[in-house]
Parts: sequence; C-alpha cells; structure tokens
Amino acid sequence: MSSVLVPAIAAQITVTLRRQPVGGLGLSIKGGAEYKVPAVISKVFKGHAADQTGMLFTGDAVLQVNGINVENATHEEVVHLLRNAGDEVTISVEYLRKVPSFLKLPLGSPGPPSAHSSQASSPLFDSGLHLNGSSSHTAPSSPPSPIANEPKYEKRWLDAWSVPLSMARISRYRAGAETLRPDAFQVVALDGVSSGLLQFPSTQEHAGWLRAVSANISDLTLQTMEMTNKCCSPCEQVVHMGWVSERLEEADRSQTFRPTFLALKGPSLYVFCTPPVSILDWVRAEKTYNLCEVLFKVDKPQLPDACCSCANLGFRDPDFGDQGPHCFSVLVGRGGSHSFSVELGSELAEWEARFQRATFMEVQRTGSRTYVCSWRGRTLCLTVDFALGFTCSDSRTKNVLWRYKFSQLKGSSDDGKGRVRLLFQNLDTKEIETKELEFQDLTAVLHCVHSFMAAKVASVDAAFMDSQNVTRKFMHSS
Repeated sequence: MSSVLVPAIAAQITVTLRRQPVGGLGLSIKGGAEYKVPAVISKVFKGHAADQTGMLFTGDAVLQVNGINVENATHEEVVHLLRNAGDEVTISVEYLRKVPSFLKLPLGSPGPPSAHSSQASSPLFDSGLHLNGSSSHTAPSSPPSPIANEPKYEKRWLDAWSVPLSMARISRYRAGAETLRPDAFQVVALDGVSSGLLQFPSTQEHAGWLRAVSANISDLTLQTMEMTNKCCSPCEQVVHMGWVSERLEEADRSQTFRPTFLALKGPSLYVFCTPPVSILDWVRAEKTYNLCEVLFKVDKPQLPDACCSCANLGFRDPDFGDQGPHCFSVLVGRGGSHSFSVELGSELAEWEARFQRATFMEVQRTGSRTYVCSWRGRTLCLTVDFALGFTCSDSRTKNVLWRYKFSQLKGSSDDGKGRVRLLFQNLDTKEIETKELEFQDLTAVLHCVHSFMAAKVASVDAAFMDSQNVTRKFMHSS
C-alpha cells in the first residue's frame, strides 16, 4: 500500500477574517497553556465574521495568529493577540477529533437533515459528521440549558483523498502539548498533505492501524533506499533512514519537538529537515557526523509505553506504564548530543540495530583513525587500529613510542575536558602501565575507541551485537 485513504476533513487550515464594526471577529476562545489544553474556539456567532467563512467551528484548536505560534500560549495571550491583530486577522486552526470536555457540546442522536441545516460541515465527534440544524432533538426542559437549542449531528462521509505514504511521517502529538494521543494519529506526506487526525474507537484498533501504516511507510522507504544505493558506490550505501521527532530545548529551557529525517549512509549520520529525494539532495544535510565518533544510546526509562503494554506494539515489560514516545540519544563530539523519539518500539529496535551495523561496517572499512594529541608539551599521534589496537607515535619523526592490543586496555578515566588516562596491562610483567594524553576533542576520541573495540568484539563473537541491543531485550521479555 503506497497511500492511505482518509475522509476529506482538513486537519489544519488557515483563514483570514475581516473584523466587523459590530461583533468583531465573531468567535469566543476557551482554554490555554495554563490549563494544559490548547486554546480552542468555544463558540462561533452566527452571521458574523468567523461564521461567514464557513471554515471555522466550535472545537477547532487555534495554532497561529497572524503567523505567531500560539500552541503554547496562555488564554490571555491568545485573546490579546486576537484583539490587537488589526482589521484583517489570519488564524490557523486544527480540528481536534476529541472535543475538550470543558466545551460541553451537545451529544444529540443522529437525525435527518432539515430545511434549516447549516451549509457548512463541522466534524466534532466522528470523522465525516455533518452539522444538522434539526430542532426535533432538544435538551431536557428542566433544568433549562443555554445549549438546549444547539444543533445535533449525524454521520455522513463527505469525501476521500489519497495520502502518499512514500517518505511520509506519522505523528501522535497533541496540538499545543508535549503528550501523545493514545488513540489517534495523523499521517503527513512528503509534500505536506495530511490525513487529518485519525481517531480510533479502541486502543487495539489504533495500535493495529499504527503498525500497518508504519510498516507500509517502512517498506516504501526500503524501496527508496534500494534505488538510491544503485547510484552509490559500495562505501556510500544507505543502511537505514526515516523520520524521528527531535527534542529541542529553547532559551527559556522549555522543550519543543520537530520532525527530523535521519539517514545512515556510508561513513556518516545525516540530519535533514526534509528527506533527500535525489542524489544531489545529500549535500544539503543540516548536519553530518562520522559514525565512528558518535554514540547511540537508548533512553531506557522511556522504552515501553501504555500503548505498547495494552496493544502489544512490541514491548511487554509490565514495570513500565509511561505514555511517552520511544526515545534515544546520539552523543556527538565536544560533549554535544541530539535527543530523538520514534512512534513504535519496533522502530527503536531497528534504529539501534542499524546504527550498530553501520558503525561496525565503517570501522572495518576505514581500518584505523589517527588523532593528534600532546603530553608535557610534546606533540604526538594516537592511532586506533582495528587490527593492531592502540599505537602512539611522535608526530614529527613518526617513531612508535608504545603500542598495546585492545585486550590490554584494563581501564580509563578522564577529567571531562581534554585529558585522558589509559591503563594497559603489560603482557610480560602483568603490571599496569599508565599513559596520559590530551586531545582537542576528547569526546570524539573516546567514542572512536568505543566503536573500534565493540566492532573488534563483534568480529569474533557473532552473538555480541544481539547482546548489546537494549531495545530487543525489552521486546522479547515476557
């Protein structure tokens, strides 16, 4: 399946309102970040500006006002922006499939359309609901209710469109929040076309569709990788690629998330804002890192979530009940790092396994890496060699000062800056010999040592790679 059919209900739209002398914008707002809910339209006044567009409805979450993002804004901040935005106000809204309870919208039973039906559709509770103005269903007469004459709703499919799944991404994040929806997701195509929010009646059905759509995206991504590799040399093959969510920390220490496309290709990890669709696109990566000098780390506390335990998305460990995403970090040189997350436990396991494979392939392909270092004013070179181990030589004369096998390294420590102390065991005397060196980028050197030593062990122990896969240990636990 290369695409998914969805009901024609726009998940996110942008509308321009012209403020009227009487009635203003013609809408009311409830909610806000201080209540841990998005700001939503609580009422659209008939005949006024918002109602005249035919595109704004009660329950729509306000995302932007005149291009300013308000997903994390307080109620007062959103109201202030709307009141002071000028005569023409452009707002972007997202339809929330699960209507916030504080709106207290009517739950009238379905009924046939009447002559008084609205000409606009407002899907408030289920995909494809049609706003019905029938007055035959009213609220109980006692006590009187201010919403007794609100319209009722009936189910009706409006239309359908196709969302291409090739290089598409899945998102479960709530609008204006950092939490995941437990029973809904949306699919966003490479060209930006969105499925809208797809809500499911049960966690099991949600999990099934999430796995199915994810599997089809993965299969299509694999086909794209195979086509790309036909145009690349053997040392520049794509091992794995796909969408992740990257956690970013703002200046005020708040956290935001953005979709990021990662790729393991040849000697490098590529970080893209948008996927590469041609060979020429690979040069426009936002960042690239040498695989030998980075470290992949699974964030264990975030591994299994509620969806996994309830719907068997992969993890079965009963001690975890967190509803957060499946997270991992990539530690890079000079103490830097990136924090990513994926939707499924199987995706996390795949990233971990592919990262190990790509790194080990790069170690065996390059064979060795040399770093300039110093000790007591003397410029030296440390070579980490897949076959020989560690070799330290004079940078000017190239004379070898000392050499040890990987198996002789018994311990190490560093000062967190640039100096490292390596403890080797002399094969003849069995004594521990200490070597101290200083590097400009100690983190990259330590990651390289880890990569080479892990690759060395994996070359003689076929079970080593599986034993190091943290994610799969949880996936296969009962």
